[in-house]
Amino acid sequence: QVQLVESGGGLVQPGGSLRLSCAASGFTFRTYHMSWYRQAPGKERELVATISTTGHTSDDADSMKGRFTISRDNAKNMVYLQMNSLKPEDTAVYYCNACPTDVCPGEYDYWGQGTQVTVSS
Repeated sequence: QVQLVESGGGLVQPGGSLRLSCAASGFTFRTYHMSWYRQAPGKERELVATISTTGHTSDDADSMKGRFTISRDNAKNMVYLQMNSLKPEDTAVYYCNACPTDVCPGEYDYWGQGTQVTVSS
């Protein structure tokens, strides 16, 4: 049974930090590109960051570059998102994604249930 379980979300003040974790099971983790997406109320889902099977990372949104860092631990089947200097506009549900092809997101992806991040004073 495939599972992606996110954790680490919560309420944080502007300027604060959070570290999201995603525990993967039920598939060959090291062969999947891993990503974090987020979706704010009333907005479309957007890609936050991706880490490839070889560890190459990409941060697709200018608004998050330099603040968010994705990493993975293939030995533990874990992917992480370190978020620093958080802003109210970072408030969203954050989703973990596993993609087995180079076209992501795709029809063979796995998704977690999401974890809420709220940035507010």
